[in-house]
Amino acid sequence: MASGDVAVSVCVLVGVVLLCEVSRRLLKKSALLAETPLEVYAVEFVSTLQLCCCTHELKLLAEVGRVEPRLSLTLTYLACVVHGLTFGGALGNACGALEHACSKRLAGRCALQRVACQFAAACVARAVVPQVWGLGLSDLHLRHKLLGFRCISQIRATLLHTAAVEFAGAFCVQTVISRMHAVEEKYRVHAIAAVITTLVYAGGSVSGAVFNPSLAFSTQFPCSGNSFLEYSLVYWAGPLLGMLTSVLVFGTVIPMLWPTSDPTPYRPLETKKGK
Repeated sequence: MASGDVAVSVCVLVGVVLLCEVSRRLLKKSALLAETPLEVYAVEFVSTLQLCCCTHELKLLAEVGRVEPRLSLTLTYLACVVHGLTFGGALGNACGALEHACSKRLAGRCALQRVACQFAAACVARAVVPQVWGLGLSDLHLRHKLLGFRCISQIRATLLHTAAVEFAGAFCVQTVISRMHAVEEKYRVHAIAAVITTLVYAGGSVSGAVFNPSLAFSTQFPCSGNSFLEYSLVYWAGPLLGMLTSVLVFGTVIPMLWPTSDPTPYRPLETKKGK
């Protein structure tokens, strides 16, 4: 693959992040949204849109561009770090929102509204990204346009096996995120990015390693090869069960078996809005 194609894709990624960051800052300064519950949902929408758009471009590089695995994983790691540093309190993952609700850190209604924002952003990304590719900024984009923006299902094993990979990935990601709340952010984002990148390396060849229902809806559901029900089983049921298992094991089972006199509580979600 030509280095120029990679450079263009990196520029697209940077452009998406910059546009979304400007949008987040404007939303937080808006007289209509600032210090209101709507600000939380607007930021959730913008941040999930950033996640989905960037993942579409990374997926194109890996599947159509056939970039070297080392480069693909490096870009995945860097993208995870950038998302972690710029999300501004957004969760960007339905599993994360529901985990906050299960752990009583977020009201159930607020969690569902965040999930709705995430899926809305996923739909917008599905519509917008092909328009960007259609501009033909690189040979890779032109080639993908000539193929009709076609993508093939990433389910490369039995449904049970693939769902198990998504289950395990979501379990690991949610466990790491929930157990590292006391770690300083500049270290936490790198640790989480490293875990996600490792899981992508381990499970990418089986399921695409998404571990995120809204992100999967944007990047995997439009692909041919499997039915909506099959995608739902793998990319929705698998991660949600993984998240619930993490909450059950570390929130109930382990405290029951090894009670401590001074347990470390969950840190409340750092926002006053949307509760």
